[in-house]
Amino acid sequence: MHETARVRPPTVQEFVLIELRKALGTGELKPGQPIRQEVIAERLGVSRLPLREALKILEGEGRVIHQPHRGYHVPELSAAELHDIFWIRGILETQAARLAAERLTDADIEQIVVARSVAATASTQGDAQAMTTANREFHFAVFDGCRVDRLVNIIRNLWNATDAYRWVYYESKGNRERVAQEHREIVDALQRRDADRLVSALDAHRTHAVESLSAFIGTADI
Repeated sequence: MHETARVRPPTVQEFVLIELRKALGTGELKPGQPIRQEVIAERLGVSRLPLREALKILEGEGRVIHQPHRGYHVPELSAAELHDIFWIRGILETQAARLAAERLTDADIEQIVVARSVAATASTQGDAQAMTTANREFHFAVFDGCRVDRLVNIIRNLWNATDAYRWVYYESKGNRERVAQEHREIVDALQRRDADRLVSALDAHRTHAVESLSAFIGTADI
């Protein structure tokens, strides 16, 4: 007799983390916005302790900032800072992609194809939050293929620094459709084991994102 698998419910801290990440990913908590702990604790029905612990984790990930006498708030980037983050990402992701093209197994690539499909479904449904999550899982399935954990962790931290802006990009139907097409190009390059083509596809992917986000920030020339 087979026992039905049970999903362990999240701890209060994990629940708060999930909700805060969702709020950041959907733009409910926007760049520059202060995080009112008493308001969030009341809305989530939790005490301040698990909320503070969750905020410390998010601070370590670079998703929120704490300042004396101001408390926590969502980071706000200038166009120049955004450009710098994407420039550094380009350097590191290029190296990760080249290694991944060599080291990913056929089974790994099959999983990446599945992740692409999940992101495409979220795009079609117009679900910006689901696409934000699926897009991250798709990309890190690729980057993890480099088999260099320290490199992937640095890339992840750079992604975290712009997460509060990602919802802006995915709210646009045109951007979602373009991302879906770019994901197909990334998968095609991987299936062909074509590292140069993979790097080129990722470069174009980042360029479109930084152009759109820079326009949102309000500076055209970066």
